[in-house]
Parts: sequence; structure tokens; C-alpha cells
Amino acid sequence: MTNYHLVILKRFYLDLIFSGRKTVESRFLKTRRYFFDRLGAGDILFLKESSGPVCGKAKVAAVKKFENLQPARIKKIKEQYNKSICGTEEYWKSRINSRYGILVRLTDIERIEPVYIRKSDWRSWVVLEKGKDFGLTAAAANV
Repeated sequence: MTNYHLVILKRFYLDLIFSGRKTVESRFLKTRRYFFDRLGAGDILFLKESSGPVCGKAKVAAVKKFENLQPARIKKIKEQYNKSICGTEEYWKSRINSRYGILVRLTDIERIEPVYIRKSDWRSWVVLEKGKDFGLTAAAANV
């Protein structure tokens, strides 16, 4: 079953995704989040600019999950994957004490006509559910 997700990104990272340089989206967390166990290959991600519109979509090619992370392991993940993640030094410094991590290899990346939605909470990743999808999953068939 395909799940749909809304992923909020800074413009800097969106530009890297659309240019093809950033092929892995990463999330490092201090606590386990709802989306951690609901993300798999074949899922669809709607890409939304922080404080802006949904402007792209991508398919999940593969997912790699990490639990019980320690700073040394995060440094190794950075060394191994940062070419695809394109994280800045500030990004990695702010994630060094995370306990959970998820790497999402993106494929079939495309820009879409901007869709403005009303989202007022602070979540940067939302698993979309029927009736709680900002109208995006119905729009996916038309994109």
C-alpha cells in the first residue's frame, strides 16, 4: 500500500533536490516520530517549502533507519552519506545528539504547480491520511 507524506523543507534543500544534487532526504530526531514506521519504498512525498507552497513530489526508492544513535555513529553516517544528503556543517552540528535517524533515497522527482495549503502546526513531516491530507492525495492523480 502506498502512503503519502508531506515533507517541509527549506528552500535551499528544495533547490538541491530539484537540481538533482540532493538525492537523499534525512531526518535525525531525539524522539521516535509517527512517520518513522510508516515510510517505505514506493511511498509518495509531497515537497513543501517552509512557509511556502507544496511545489514538488518524489517517490521513495529506499529507506534506511537508525535507532539508538550516538555522536560517533552520526559522524560516520555524515561521512558515508553527506554527498547525497548535502547537509551543511550547521545541519550536522545540530543533529549530533539525535537518537533516531532516517535516510530516504528519492526518485522520480518532479516540480508541480504550486499548491497552497493551510497547515499551522510545527510538524516538518506529516503522514497524510484520508480526510487529513490537505487535498493533496486526490491532486496526486492529476499531477
